[in-house]
Amino acid sequence: MGGKPSIQSQRVTFRMIVGKARSGRSIDDLLADYPYLTCDDILEARLYTAWRAGERDVDLVDLEGTS
Repeated sequence: MGGKPSIQSQRVTFRMIVGKARSGRSIDDLLADYPYLTCDDILEARLYTAWRAGERDVDLVDLEGTS
């Protein structure tokens, strides 16, 4: 999968799972879409993605253009 984190060597990336969840798909929907995954797989993808998002540094700039 091009070095992207994926679930248990499946061809399902964490980003795919989180993207579908953000678009309104429930865990039950995701399990129906990917019957070879478990609920724990989906929760791990969400936890990992949240952890990675917490590592990013973001420069904040106010509306005047100063930081």
